[in-house]
Amino acid sequence: MTDFLQAQTKFVMSGLSHGHSHWIFQKSFQGDFELVGVHEDNKELIASFIKNYQLDESLFFASMEEMLDKTDADGVLAFGPVSQHLNVVKAAAVRGIHVMVEKPLSFRASEAKEIQTLAEQHNIHVLTNYETSWYPSTDALSFKLRSEEEAFGTIRKAVFHHGHRGPQEIGVGKEFFDWLTDPKQNGAGALVDFGCYGANIMTFLVNGQEPLSVTAVTQTNKPDIYKQVDDEASIILTYPGAQAIIQASWNWPFDRKDMQVYTENGYLLTMDKESLYSRVGQEKEETVQFLSKEMTGTETNPFQYFAEVIQGEIQVPPYGLYSLENNILVARILEAAIESAESGKTVYFEK
Repeated sequence: MTDFLQAQTKFVMSGLSHGHSHWIFQKSFQGDFELVGVHEDNKELIASFIKNYQLDESLFFASMEEMLDKTDADGVLAFGPVSQHLNVVKAAAVRGIHVMVEKPLSFRASEAKEIQTLAEQHNIHVLTNYETSWYPSTDALSFKLRSEEEAFGTIRKAVFHHGHRGPQEIGVGKEFFDWLTDPKQNGAGALVDFGCYGANIMTFLVNGQEPLSVTAVTQTNKPDIYKQVDDEASIILTYPGAQAIIQASWNWPFDRKDMQVYTENGYLLTMDKESLYSRVGQEKEETVQFLSKEMTGTETNPFQYFAEVIQGEIQVPPYGLYSLENNILVARILEAAIESAESGKTVYFEK
């Protein structure tokens, strides 16, 4: 890849089918790392990447194992179906190679636990990348809640809106659409694709506290397009004294990644990645902050963040958005939500 400078951290990619796999080939996501290998089985997809990004064919390997053995990679980026994440971690962990997967980590609690075991046995990092993890507004909201905890009080309700008009409607590639709408490879539809965001952020905001219960309702409003999975999902998580309402949808009239957090004495709202609205105590008007990564210190390049974690330059905070312990709990929540939607019953977490 001609545009990448020689760098300290070497990455390889497992899979190109995820729509986010294009990021690392774009100038806005370059950093102190080098892409040294890619494995993808789809020959047509490989050809399109070679053409679109002027890549050398030598960058591509016939198998993931060959790629891991021959590249001396520090980290693997997983850009295939969610169901393949465990296999990527299995191959990387025994070689002492760190992993970052696209969200979610898994939709099965048992797989997430196995990933944790492998990470601990082989002393590797396993990160999960969410776009909202590199929003200055997400950082600012969580910081404000913690730094002004006495003024705001505890969280009572959080409402998360995540999604878009639908994978087909926004024009995702066929290779992405095929597994995104396959319950065996993605677990569900909008429930997993966008329900994971709210579960991830709420787990961070409550410092890893498990929910008491998970209740989910799903619908398929466009069965002609989404034949096997839901395109509309609502998930309610209950906690002692609080609720989280996760609205995941492939039916929004426009792209949404925003949230509302209501506390005992106020509220904080993020309308997009750069704005934060808040009101607390006896204030008559809300405060509006327009944020930048320079103001919040947010790392907006997930690949650079991964590189710095590998090099020990930064530490992932306990139950942080990228963290393994957070995303193990997210997998448990997603699994419970799928069960609840299928059974029509609330699923209670065991204590």
